[in-house]
Amino acid sequence: MTNRIRPIDFDRDTGPFFAAAKDHRLVYRACTACGRGTHLPTDYCSFCGAAAMEWRDAVGRGSLFTWTTVVHQVHPAYPAPYTLVVVALEEAPEVRLVGALPGQPMLSAGQPMTVWFEDIGEGQVLPQWRPADKAS
Repeated sequence: MTNRIRPIDFDRDTGPFFAAAKDHRLVYRACTACGRGTHLPTDYCSFCGAAAMEWRDAVGRGSLFTWTTVVHQVHPAYPAPYTLVVVALEEAPEVRLVGALPGQPMLSAGQPMTVWFEDIGEGQVLPQWRPADKAS
């Protein structure tokens, strides 16, 4: 997709996520007390309440949790159709990340997904997802 809208400036909570993406690394926030991942990233665990959070590297694989296809264009930078996907991380299924696929791909719940990194210009990179069998 061309002429994308530039993402908002990254704050202290999301900055490390996008900084890692620039290096083509996928990271998530996890609790060192209970081990569970959380998204959106915060200073406190949403499961046990501990203030013991750290950034962990993800392997970049997950399973398709849900998706929706946008068929009516709402902005010139995003030509329809495109499909928004929500992917549960392999190592932390409670962490679900969003991505976009062009068109209307055939998808099924639970199918394996893999991350790829989209350079959207001005030094910004977004983690995106695609079916694992289409990763090459």
